[in-house]
Amino acid sequence: MGQVNDPNTPSGHETDLGDPLAAFAALHTEAGRALLDEVRDVAPAQELAAATRLRREHPAALVSTALAQARLRQRAVAKFGAEDAARMFFTPDGVEQSTRASVAAHRAESFTSLGVRSLADLCCGIGGDAIALARAGISVLAVDRSPLTCAVARANAEALGLAELIEVREADVTEVDTSSYDAVFVDPARRGGRGRIFDPEAYSPPLSWAVAAARKAPRAALKIAPGIPHEAVPAEAEAEWISDGGDVKEAVLWFGTDSPASHRATLLPGGASLWSSLDAMLPDPEVRPVGRYLYEPDGAVIRAHLVAEVAARVEGGLIDETIAYVTSDELHPTPYAVAYEITDQLPFGVKKLKALLREREVGVLTVKKRGSAVEPEELRRKVKPQGKNAATVFLTRVAGAPTMLIGHPAR
Repeated sequence: MGQVNDPNTPSGHETDLGDPLAAFAALHTEAGRALLDEVRDVAPAQELAAATRLRREHPAALVSTALAQARLRQRAVAKFGAEDAARMFFTPDGVEQSTRASVAAHRAESFTSLGVRSLADLCCGIGGDAIALARAGISVLAVDRSPLTCAVARANAEALGLAELIEVREADVTEVDTSSYDAVFVDPARRGGRGRIFDPEAYSPPLSWAVAAARKAPRAALKIAPGIPHEAVPAEAEAEWISDGGDVKEAVLWFGTDSPASHRATLLPGGASLWSSLDAMLPDPEVRPVGRYLYEPDGAVIRAHLVAEVAARVEGGLIDETIAYVTSDELHPTPYAVAYEITDQLPFGVKKLKALLREREVGVLTVKKRGSAVEPEELRRKVKPQGKNAATVFLTRVAGAPTMLIGHPAR
């Protein structure tokens, strides 16, 4: 129990699957590869039955390792797509913390547009960014201090046919000489034993070290949490906030670009990019009465403090000085915000909303909130929407007062 004979090791030796590195190596044996193929499509509800059946012919520890890897691959589909996820290898932290493939591809394109042909990927993790960089034609040195993580990154490079472009090195990133590379990319660990880390100096390595490393390189990018305080952003950096499908995924500090001291919001998958230099950013829009249209800026736009630029594009203002909703009397299509046509404005009140929804025969209710303590699901249970129509209600503040705005996506 806990060990498996490995045909790739000398006769009489066994691999202890209590060691994560040994367990991962066992997946690359003939038996391990066969098991991975067999459990590839096992659903979570089927795992117990599958494990019971497979343990009749295979060591229990190897079965558990293969099932765990299959589960990770299934989770990874959302980030890497079905084709790559089915061939790649993962750790639980690797699935959780790795860069989404679409975001990594965008960053790789940014590096290639800067003329980068070789890059040191520090804190490479399971290799998500290294894969995108290599696919863009960049030669990558991928560095991590975890033996298991390096083994997984190396296996992923091989599985995707990129081993010639990706060199994986187990080392402390603070001791790696990157002077011979065109660029440096640093993705510090932002999770610890107690969960997410919010203090940039508590990253591993600290943000100050990553910034110092970036300043020494011709080009550099540092992946950081999107909620980083703006005062922590170096004055000379181009700070980019990236969303994918409307969800903010990360922020990146760029060094050595043609747009220093600036903020950018990039919206994937379309790639729309809103940019402003720090010395040309517009002042906060004026507060005005709610008009016919309400614009909900993308989260990356809000994080980048570029709501004023969106307001200028739609000839609008804010509904409240503390709320990032923009209102306008005109419909101006923009990729940087979703527009809604507002039909009703009411002081907050569950009874009033319930009566209006009954009158309008609203059975499909989308609840959005900004500046309200009310939970959408709680409100939906209380109003019990019924009917053939759909509507969106915004729980927010208008000029400081709790307010409900009812409408629908603008057409």
